Amino acid sequence: MTELSAQTTAAASGDRPGMYVPARFIPVPTTISPQAQELLSLPNPYGNDVEPDPSDKAAWVKRVSEGSEQFTKMLEQRFAPYRPERQTEHALSNAVMYQIDPTSSVTNGLTGKVIFYVHGGGFTTGGGIAAAYACYQIAYMSGLTTFSIDYRMPPHFPFPAGLDDCVEAYRTLVDRYGAENIAAYGASAGAGLLASCLLKARDLGITMPKACVLQSPESDLTESGDSFETNLGVDQVLKRLTNSIALYADGHDLKDPYLSPLFGDFTKGFPDTYLSAGTRDLFLSNTILLHRALRRAKIPADLNIWEGMGHAGFFGLAPEDQESLTEQVDFIRDRLK
Repeated sequence: MTELSAQTTAAASGDRPGMYVPARFIPVPTTISPQAQELLSLPNPYGNDVEPDPSDKAAWVKRVSEGSEQFTKMLEQRFAPYRPERQTEHALSNAVMYQIDPTSSVTNGLTGKVIFYVHGGGFTTGGGIAAAYACYQIAYMSGLTTFSIDYRMPPHFPFPAGLDDCVEAYRTLVDRYGAENIAAYGASAGAGLLASCLLKARDLGITMPKACVLQSPESDLTESGDSFETNLGVDQVLKRLTNSIALYADGHDLKDPYLSPLFGDFTKGFPDTYLSAGTRDLFLSNTILLHRALRRAKIPADLNIWEGMGHAGFFGLAPEDQESLTEQVDFIRDRLK
């Protein structure tokens, strides 16, 4: 046995082999913009926040209410410069879908093309008017009418309520515009939910959209990927979402593809996909593994990993954020031509 393998074996925890690494200082990289360096120097904005137990519904109601209020104010302020020309609400069976018609300096040239947007928020926040605010910038930069689904969420509406709302919303847009005129966009938990939505829509015989953008997708609710260990404590925003996942999944098998799209069968069809994450993102492995699953199924998929970036990017305050969004928008517009 080599010295290295002996160290690795000695470091094993329970039945899982592994290794101990020394406590160490992780400097801010000099390979990113000055703005990004400054942001990485700030303390974790979420401090020592701890999720309630999944069985404590009262605590979750309080947490979601308070968190949603703060999240909504943050999004309203951040995306105020992209306020649309028109904002309309469309009632679905159990949810609302916001239609955002942007006031944009972008020359459209894509008449009748639209974006279907699924917001993030850890499956518990980001609903209400925040679902509209979240897509203002994408709508503005693309020059495309964007539809954002305010899907139902826990603690009152666990899986599959939100998934069903997303599938209904997507079906509605397909019936109205045709799948060939739709691009889909999801962020974080919304990206995972979008991927599951498209898998279910496909299984129901609904045609896939022309393009799909998945920004740091929560694609594996088992949280098994390497970056859940290597980036834990390094990502400024995310910690493990064990309790919120349990709340959302409501006892269902976490490897169900409609919960964790990573375990889906992509050989039956999926749209061209752009995936993005950062080297400090807790969901880095989610993004990489989903990209590999798509590539193995021969689905055209682009993987884009950003230096030093955590789960929330650089909070929209660094040039890397703008560069990433510009690439995503270009991908959407190119596929919709």
